[in-house]
Amino acid sequence: MPGFNPKLIEPYVVKNPEAMAVNVAKALENLGKAASAWIAPREQGVIDSSAAAEPLAELVKTLSKVVEYWMADPKRTLEAQTHLMAGVFAIWTRGMQRMAGEAMTVGEAAAKDKRFSDEDWERNPFFDFMRQVYLVVSQWAEKMVAEADGLDAHTRHKAAFYVRQLTAALSPVNFVMTNPQVYRETVSSHGENLVRGMKMLAEDIAAGGGDLRLRQTDYSKFAVGKNLALSPGKVIAQSDVCEVLQYEATTDTVLKRPLLIVPPWINKFYILDLNPQKSFIKWCMDQGQTVFVISWVNPDERHADKDWEAYVRDGIEFALDTVEKATGEREVNAVGYCVGGTLLAATLALHAQEGDKRIASATFFTTQVDFTYAGDLKVFADEEQISSIENRMKEAGYLDGSKMAAAFNMLRASELIWPYFVNNYLKGQDPLPFDLLYWNSDSTRMAAANHSYYLRNCYLNNNLTKGRMELAGKTLSLKDVTIPVYNLATKEDHIAPAKSVFVGSQYFGGPVSYVLSGSGHIAGVVNPPDKQKYQYWTGGPPQGEFEDWVSSAKETPGSWWPHWQKWIESLDDERVPARIPGGGALNAIADAPGTYVMVRV
Repeated sequence: MPGFNPKLIEPYVVKNPEAMAVNVAKALENLGKAASAWIAPREQGVIDSSAAAEPLAELVKTLSKVVEYWMADPKRTLEAQTHLMAGVFAIWTRGMQRMAGEAMTVGEAAAKDKRFSDEDWERNPFFDFMRQVYLVVSQWAEKMVAEADGLDAHTRHKAAFYVRQLTAALSPVNFVMTNPQVYRETVSSHGENLVRGMKMLAEDIAAGGGDLRLRQTDYSKFAVGKNLALSPGKVIAQSDVCEVLQYEATTDTVLKRPLLIVPPWINKFYILDLNPQKSFIKWCMDQGQTVFVISWVNPDERHADKDWEAYVRDGIEFALDTVEKATGEREVNAVGYCVGGTLLAATLALHAQEGDKRIASATFFTTQVDFTYAGDLKVFADEEQISSIENRMKEAGYLDGSKMAAAFNMLRASELIWPYFVNNYLKGQDPLPFDLLYWNSDSTRMAAANHSYYLRNCYLNNNLTKGRMELAGKTLSLKDVTIPVYNLATKEDHIAPAKSVFVGSQYFGGPVSYVLSGSGHIAGVVNPPDKQKYQYWTGGPPQGEFEDWVSSAKETPGSWWPHWQKWIESLDDERVPARIPGGGALNAIADAPGTYVMVRV
């Protein structure tokens, strides 16, 4: 072939068949152990196989509606086939041109795809062919969903999501013989990588009790309270659903108005205190804020009936009582992160009706109050799927944390699932230590009543902004919330999309400062100023169309944290002498980060 270098195939030629055969046999033995670890709990009834089959059934049912549209009319069937064949024929044509010695360029889609960064995806004809076919078929499948008429919006959304999951899973990157990097590693190590990888697979399935617990980092390198969540403070109060932590001051004077942080209960609060270099909590302390944080309980069967009202009364209001006892201050600045922010918003609407004015300002991090544009998590939120989740929660009293973790990982499967699958099980490499991914794996359960209320009132029925959410016997309206609001969204957020946060901003009854940060749901929030990373955008009031606001917004390099601190101080910058945890009125129950955060599932 003109222009083809025969040396390109040398790294793919097995040079020691005997050693390769021995290691393949060992890898298969370890694969058998993995299969046994997966089968055993199902045979013993520990894992309900029918529950595991439900997502697959939902996928088949959804995609069958797309297939039905294209197969119902012979003309449409021919159109679909013609479009696919045209793409394949174009690959064949380019192959012929390459054989004739013509230079080929990498397509735009492939050039941007990090999965195909190895140079052999382009220079080796076999892998180049696999890459091109994969991209053509993937684009064709997405087109079939997008152009299938007669689908309701939710079904189309689900179909597009499932197609992305399938194409991510079926990428040639995920298989030994079609990934040039893995293939070369297998040949050079005589298959030892597969022996290590299958051993790791068996270990991870055993660690998951029969389900794969995909390791994304080296868990042995981290421990909460040892090298994570290190900011000094005390647990000064405890209820059935939370602990309240007060952190030690690092300045001689502090703002008179304390800060109360309401984190999500879907994850643990120490994402805001991973280490001293990127701790939002410590940074607030260093700016002279008296910081209180709610640490939610990791619920079990005892918390099955703890609903949103319980999380308001025994969580946020319990924390407000604690702040007042410890500082003597009635007014606080409150911060809510993700679903913690949604709960905070509902609490503010309830407090407006009850005349409770203790929260003087609210800051929301990547928080949705309107769920019209809630992104791919809405795929899991229809009546049938929520009812199925509720039935499973009835048995245990909670939803296992691994289920939510898996759903979040699926939102970015090409980044959070398959690279680790390839690295761990095909290359046989241990993942590198990474504190953020350790936190991501430190999952929490969802109390049954709480989670059911959230799914139905937010994702399914969007009741909060429609003025239909009922809490503590009151029908809530965000228009009653007239305190100042700082509403932070992140540009690449897959969980609380920036447009969704923007639209939700328009439902509050008071002044809202909408700020858009660079990066995503975590990195866009946890972005210390000294790192000089990303940027943020500010503009006028969050009114009109999101795209128009973005086009006219002012971009500022770096972290949004100082901008927020100035906003906090603009509301009330009076200072008082530094406070000690508990203020002499409350005794310490435990050192920070407390006991609830230590419970693992």
